[in-house]
Amino acid sequence: MPLTPTGYATGKPPHETVDAVVIGGGAAGLNGALMLARSRRSVVVIDGGTPRNAPAEGVHGLLGLDGVSPAELLRTGREEVSRYGGRIVAGEVTSAVPAAPSAGNDPRFTVTLAGGGILHARRLLVATGLRDQLPDVAGLARHWGRGVVHCPYCHGWEVRDEPIGILATGPASVHHALLFRQLTDDLVYFTHGTGLDEDTRARFAARGVRVVDTPVAEVESTGNGVTGVRLADGRLVPRRVIAVATVLRARTEGITGLGLPMEDMPQGMGRHFATGLAGSTSVPGVWVAGNATDLFAQVGAAAAAGALAGARINADLVAADTDAALAAARRGSTAA
Repeated sequence: MPLTPTGYATGKPPHETVDAVVIGGGAAGLNGALMLARSRRSVVVIDGGTPRNAPAEGVHGLLGLDGVSPAELLRTGREEVSRYGGRIVAGEVTSAVPAAPSAGNDPRFTVTLAGGGILHARRLLVATGLRDQLPDVAGLARHWGRGVVHCPYCHGWEVRDEPIGILATGPASVHHALLFRQLTDDLVYFTHGTGLDEDTRARFAARGVRVVDTPVAEVESTGNGVTGVRLADGRLVPRRVIAVATVLRARTEGITGLGLPMEDMPQGMGRHFATGLAGSTSVPGVWVAGNATDLFAQVGAAAAAGALAGARINADLVAADTDAALAAARRGSTAA
């Protein structure tokens, strides 16, 4: 199937039942699809085209590809999956539900796309990723992924030695602050209505972290980026970077019909799909990989999880194929 310049397959989803449908075309989904396609499995990746890291200038901490743009990484990944016969379809999943199995222990699923396209699959890999829930502070969201960052390992080197402000969202922000203190000597911690005990204040003071208890009104900026944090009393605290520990929530749109169990993170940090070994779930035939189940996984870890899930899906299909072959052989033997 020919590719567009962005690496998406053209044409409509296949009518035949495929071995696997991958819901989500990020690092986890593409690497899972790559493993399946290289195992000569028919696989379709449904990609909504809204990766979490799209605003970032580059992917960091990924050995051999440090600094590659998110768009380039995904373009290359789509090409690699397609090279082995995998299909990449641009679209949104509106429904994914179990269907009646054809025979034995071999599940079937029906996946419906926005616009009415329908796919039938033996197995599903959910790699929908997550959404970052930012605090409701004026001026914050427009700088997400640039002047407003979340991960010291993803963005830390790029903002080193800048005046950084930590916008607290809860207990996790204390650890967040100490990680960013490794990267700059000029760090201000805005409590933003969260509690901060005396021991933590003493630890911050020992590291030279300034604490501001006055409520935050907005983040100010110019065309060149963030310039400071405006407090409720009118004061401006000059900052070039705002670091915030977002609430992390797995994307569930279109797949609630699968009935996948979910788990809450402690201290309100987020919610993710509950999985077992290699991304297996309590729903037979469904695996989950990447940020949808591991909220803190960077790109490399998400890709590795997708590869492992893809391998386990292939192994599960091999077992089902062998069971079907054996049953057919026995029926033939009986008929003879």
